[in-house]
Amino acid sequence: MDIFIYGTLQSSALRGAVAGGVPLNPMPAHLDGYAVYPVAGDVVPLIRATAGAVTQGAVLSGITNAQLARLDAYEGAFGYRLIDVRVRTQAGTKAVKMFLPPDDIAVGQGEWSLEAWTETHETPAVLAATELFAHQPPMSHAQIRARWHMFEKRAWAKYRAQSQASPVTLRHDAQNDDVTIVAQQPPQGYFFGMLSVHVKYRQFDATQSDVLPREVFVGIDASLVLPYDPARDRVLLVEQIRMGAVIRQDPQPWMLEPIAGMVDARETPREAALRESIEEAGITQMELRHISSFYPSPGSSTDYFHAYLGLCELPDVHASFGGLETEAEDLRLHLVDFTQALALVRSGEINAGPLVMMLYWLASERDTLRAAL
Repeated sequence: MDIFIYGTLQSSALRGAVAGGVPLNPMPAHLDGYAVYPVAGDVVPLIRATAGAVTQGAVLSGITNAQLARLDAYEGAFGYRLIDVRVRTQAGTKAVKMFLPPDDIAVGQGEWSLEAWTETHETPAVLAATELFAHQPPMSHAQIRARWHMFEKRAWAKYRAQSQASPVTLRHDAQNDDVTIVAQQPPQGYFFGMLSVHVKYRQFDATQSDVLPREVFVGIDASLVLPYDPARDRVLLVEQIRMGAVIRQDPQPWMLEPIAGMVDARETPREAALRESIEEAGITQMELRHISSFYPSPGSSTDYFHAYLGLCELPDVHASFGGLETEAEDLRLHLVDFTQALALVRSGEINAGPLVMMLYWLASERDTLRAAL
């Protein structure tokens, strides 16, 4: 089978991740009567029949059944369907197939650019596709649609990790060949995931470790916000039930925490912090101060948290409940004097590690923040 491609699959890196690493050499081609547009609110393209337009793309020839199944998983899960079209190539006109998007996808403004997409979105797209096709047995279209937003969140978390500055003044300055994943099992799980690997790494005496079995909880990047009103010297705490405490059989699984939420794909941690503050606590005006970004449990989890102090007003009339019904959030909000919050840490009633850290950080900066009023 021959397929005409016009969008992100023109990227050789993404094409390899989707097709299973088997080279698919594209042949330049032109499709008359169609134009490529951006999807509204997204970075991916769609194609629409447009009189007088010409789309430049490429033809992938000799698609195998296995490759077609992977392409269908990647495109068909979101309603794209194969249609027959004719394209112009250097060898003449050619009958091929093309994935056509559903009619109900909204078209955005302007033109879609492969170069612009490649510069900022190619790497996360490859990472998301890699996780998708690591699942065994292969996922159904419905399963892919349900989990794709998590694949993208984790892909962007990996992209941020690859791109962020990592100071090395005391710890070992890691090199590319210091850690080797010898074997990896397909990830297990629905929303999050559990990954089993066999790994070896460079030891401090410069020798290689044995091949060691390890399991890692595959989580996400999240933004945390501790709202603080320096004039009233109070913080806002969020109370909700937590399944980790339930499964540990803690008799008190309702926990006091900061505002928190996952960083979405193509969203910065700061943007996520402001969005979550609105969604969980109704706070629309806030000045963020970065506290720290950290792994809460790096021995067993990929979770990475971006913690902020949110300077804002917290009047007595502030709402007592928050969260989005669409996300099944059942949140109670507490306005707490700072000294009372520290007392709750000392008593153990506040026992969520990130909140403990954030309150102690605030304790060190509190006098300066209040003096600036």
